[in-house]
Order: sequence, then structure tokens, then C-alpha cells
Amino acid sequence: MRPSRRTVLAATAAATATASAASMGATATATASAASAAETGTRPPATAQPPSRELRALLREIDPARIEATVRKLVSFGTRHTLSVQDDPARGIGAARDWILSEMKSYAAASGGRMTAELQSYVQEPATRIPVATRITNVVATLRGSVTPERVYVVSGHYDSRVTDVMDATSDAPGADDDASGVAVAMELARVMAKLRPAATIVFAAVAGEEQGLYGAAHMASRYKDAGADVQGMFTNDIVGSSTADDGTKDPYTVRLFAEGVPTSETPEQAAVRRSVGGENDSPSRQLARFVRDTADNAATGMRVRVIYRRDRYRRGGDHIPFLERAYPAARFTEPAEDFAHQHQDVRVEDGKQYGDLPEFCDFAFTARVARVNAAALWSLAQAPGTPRGARIRTADLTNATHLTWTRGSEPDLAGYEVVWRETTAPEWTHVIPVGDVTSHEVDLSKDNVFFGVRAVNRSGYRSPVAFPDPQT
Repeated sequence: MRPSRRTVLAATAAATATASAASMGATATATASAASAAETGTRPPATAQPPSRELRALLREIDPARIEATVRKLVSFGTRHTLSVQDDPARGIGAARDWILSEMKSYAAASGGRMTAELQSYVQEPATRIPVATRITNVVATLRGSVTPERVYVVSGHYDSRVTDVMDATSDAPGADDDASGVAVAMELARVMAKLRPAATIVFAAVAGEEQGLYGAAHMASRYKDAGADVQGMFTNDIVGSSTADDGTKDPYTVRLFAEGVPTSETPEQAAVRRSVGGENDSPSRQLARFVRDTADNAATGMRVRVIYRRDRYRRGGDHIPFLERAYPAARFTEPAEDFAHQHQDVRVEDGKQYGDLPEFCDFAFTARVARVNAAALWSLAQAPGTPRGARIRTADLTNATHLTWTRGSEPDLAGYEVVWRETTAPEWTHVIPVGDVTSHEVDLSKDNVFFGVRAVNRSGYRSPVAFPDPQT
């Protein structure tokens, strides 16, 4: 006999509590989650995933001193403006490009052949903020997955810089925070992960042309789209170098994560479905952001992940947008509050105040913690099964129960699936129902009243991001 709604509610709440306690394992992990909850004033989501032993070891490898050295080295090239010289060995974007490639190749040398590093170039014809044909080059290190290499996750920062005049290609543009800090995150993750064997492929990129109009990221996203690549998540780290706001207040344990609701790539047909089911807060990028909270907002990273329900800062943009435009889930990490005296500014002293994006205004310990947040999310994504495909809610028959279906994944270590749900007003998933290695499940709760999702689980206990189901007639 099918259980009643009351027994479903009670059973799922109990199962969630039991699964959460079991997955916590060590007392240290439970304490860490409690500490994180106390700091944020909220309970961890029901879908939270405590860090594994291998992930904790990875996080310990991230080195603030190396991040600082990377930022200072990038600053030493004087300017990294996209239109600056490309053939000077000591100054300009070309010198920065060559140094980043050399570093990435040195990391790849320790990978046992799993990582490759290369330049990804094209000539941008005259366009907005590009007055003459200009070669734009990304530096890309690819760590090939050992189980499902066709599944790809990308992390990037942009290595070009600017001053007050976005067309000034000759003045010193140190770009320490914007965005040597993001490049340092991507490079440090490449260094640490090169020695490991992720199940899926992870790409570490330093892109150019961001300040002139996201050109490098658009080229990279287009190449993936043209190749039919299965990019299931992308993070850009842009302005992650300082924990100090313009008024001097500090928040060294929070990072913002911007994630869009209504997809940038949404078609009119998809918009009609979204409006009919109320899916404005359940885009793939929002599920990706929830996954980051699940895996990286804890004592192992030392950080609170503040998810912002916007594509980017107010009327601004970053390198995740070209990926969103091509229907790839993507989000942006940024420091908790910006200091605009230290970005997009000529280096100068005015009324006794120092302006300019200089390394002395960076907090390298903070940037290392941001790198740990990225590492926790990326490693968990790469080790988990892919996001379930074909998730549907049957709507052919009118009933107060909800029947979900999905397509079984092809991962060899796939263990099964979980159905998750929450009230329509809740930002995080609040209930988890283990359903086993099946491709359908009926819950005695009305699809009218709550939101449902499906996530995959493998034998190591890694969970995928949640797939939000479409209606199936």
C-alpha cells in the first residue's frame, strides 16, 4: 500500500537526518558543519556533502604564498592590457601569456601525461574596444578525466588588465585584484590537481580580452560549443583578491557567488515551460550554485559562500556570460565587497590616498580560501556522477502524487539516485529521499505545492548537482 503524505513527510525527514548523520562520519566533520551553521545563522542544506578525506588532503595543498607569488609576478609585467605589446619578453600581455604557459606546462609535467597545456588563439577583427585586428590568446591546461573524460568542468580567471581609460594600452596596469587574483586561483588549482586522477575532465584557464568585452572567454566557449563538448559547469574567478571594502571593513571569510535564475540562453519554448511550472529559481546555474554551497560552505574551506541571485553584479558582467549564452551552467566568484579605488584606476596618489590595483591591497590568505572553495566544488563535481539527464514529472494523469522519471547515467560506479524536494519559498533543498538504482519514483506529495529534483550518487558517496525536472505529458 502506498504511504500517505504524512508518512512520506515523516519518513523523508527521518531519512535525511539519518543520512546526514551517517555521512558526517568523524566528529571533526560534524563540528565543522555546526561551526559553519553557527557562523551563517542557518542550518546546512539537507543536500550538504561533507568533504572526503581525499578532498581535505587536496585543500591542505593550496598555498597562500604561491598565490601571492603568482599575483606579484603578473603585476611585474607592467601592463597586461589586451592591446599591449605581445613580443616584449618582459612587459605586456605577451610576456604574461608566455609565463603563464610555462608555469602550466611545469604543472602538466607532474601529471603523468594526464594534463596538457596550450595556447588557444584567434585574431579578433576591429570591434568594440578593439580598434585594430588583435591576436587574443587564452592559456588552457586540461586535466583529462580517467572515467568519464567527455564530461568537462572549467575554472578561469582573466589575465588582461586595464587602468581608468579602457583603451590605454601603455600605462602601468598592475591588475593585482582584477584579475591576477583569479588567474592565481586557476593556476594554483592546476598545480595541486595535476597530480590527481579526477573522474571527469577539469580545465584551468587564464583568458584574455575580458576588459575589452569578454573576447577570450567567448572564443573558448564557442570552441566547446562547436565541438559539442559536455561542459556541465563553469566558474570564473574575477576580483577575488581582497577582503576589504571601500569603507575599510573586512569580511575575510565570505565569497560571493553570482548565479542567474532565468537562463540567458532560454528559448521562447523553454520560457513558456518555465512560466508554467514556476522554475525561475531552478536554472542549471542555480543548481550549480547550490552544489557549491553543499560542498564548499564548511570548515574545511573556512568560507561562507554567499549565493547572489543575479547573473552578475548590478548591470555588470564577466567571463561566465559567454558560457551562459551557449547554455552551459556557469557562475561567478567575487570578493564580498569591492573597493573601486583599487580596480580600473590609474596608479596615483590623490589627496593622500593611493589609487591603483596594487598587490599591497590584496589579502592572499583570503584568495587561498577562495581557491579552496573552488577546489571543493570542482573536485566534488569531477568525482561525482554527472547531472542526471531527462528528468521529467509525468503530467498526463491528474493526481496529487508526483511521478518522476529520468535517464540512467553511464558511469561505471553509479550506485543510484535521490529525489530531493523543498517548499516553493525555500532557497535550498530541504528533504532527500534515497530511491535506489532506478529510473522512476513516485512521491505522495503534490507537484503543485513543492519543487522536486533528482541527483545521482556513486559508490564513493559523491552526489551530483540536482536536475530540475521538466513536465512530461
